[in-house]
Amino acid sequence: MTEAAAPAPRAPVLLRRGALGAALLALAVMAGVAIGETPVSPLTVLAVLADRLGLGTHAVDPIEAGILWNYRLPRTLVAAGCGAGLALAGVVLQSLVRNALADPYLLGVSAGAGTGAVAVTIMGLGGGLIGLSMGAFAGAGLAFGLVAALARAAGGGPAQLVLAGIAGSQLFNALTSFFIARSANAEQARGIMFWLLGNLSGVRWPDVTLAVPAALLGYLACLWHARAMDAFAFGAQSAAALGVPVRRVQVVLIGVTTLMTAVMVSLVGSIGFVGLVVPHAMRFLVGPGHRALVPASALAGAVFLIAADVASRLLIPGQVVPIGVVTALVGAPGFALILIGNRRRV
Repeated sequence: MTEAAAPAPRAPVLLRRGALGAALLALAVMAGVAIGETPVSPLTVLAVLADRLGLGTHAVDPIEAGILWNYRLPRTLVAAGCGAGLALAGVVLQSLVRNALADPYLLGVSAGAGTGAVAVTIMGLGGGLIGLSMGAFAGAGLAFGLVAALARAAGGGPAQLVLAGIAGSQLFNALTSFFIARSANAEQARGIMFWLLGNLSGVRWPDVTLAVPAALLGYLACLWHARAMDAFAFGAQSAAALGVPVRRVQVVLIGVTTLMTAVMVSLVGSIGFVGLVVPHAMRFLVGPGHRALVPASALAGAVFLIAADVASRLLIPGQVVPIGVVTALVGAPGFALILIGNRRRV
């Protein structure tokens, strides 16, 4: 029997939780900016931020200020936006398809977005009229449509959806490899493969203006449809009987999920396990009700990817490990522990 959603918390509780979440996110951003190969004190970070935001003049080293403002802060903000967006995408997909294994990576959405981005950059698809994010969005939408159609033709069950997602991921990963082998030289191929594993090294402030608004849009859309996602726990027919406009909600949430995934993949490449592990962990902590699960997953996804980015810079001195490698190293055993914990609870 499906577990019922918890009652909505009262306004004072929501305010306290919101303030605590904002403080935790601010601390995570501060840590992401301060920690690196060359550690910087939090006071220096605050002085640079105050100086750049016009809140006062502080004596800071211009080289240090340039590194913090132009490199570390945009990188940390993009990591937070991508982590929140991918975690929210996992929450939406797990709710709509009623499958605990659903996430953008497993259902082929990330692979499709990567194929679309590579087709635009390497193959020249669109003749320069299509941007990287638009190519990734088209690829992600095509991949999800193909996976959904294949799963429906195979019977439409949760197991069929997972198998169709695996097949779709392999197909689009193969297409990506084919495009790279056909059109890229050795140096381009190495850069693209490193990017596809997840890379935050090249992000700057223009990327922040894509990642953060996309994550905020997804967060607001998910929060607005939280009750509808609760109703989907009982199936689409039961949700319709409860007065949920099923088709409209599905179109909106899948569209927002595809947009978030496409933007994140176009900026930092394909990052696995965030959309799979984070919603499970937060569901274990705050329960299945989406009014609490959505903000908890967004916050945890942001903090998790900031921590993974810090680890990717520190694991090997003088080198940056692809962030997708770090999330997989942490996410795979973490997900195993969650599965064991859920089995013991049952």
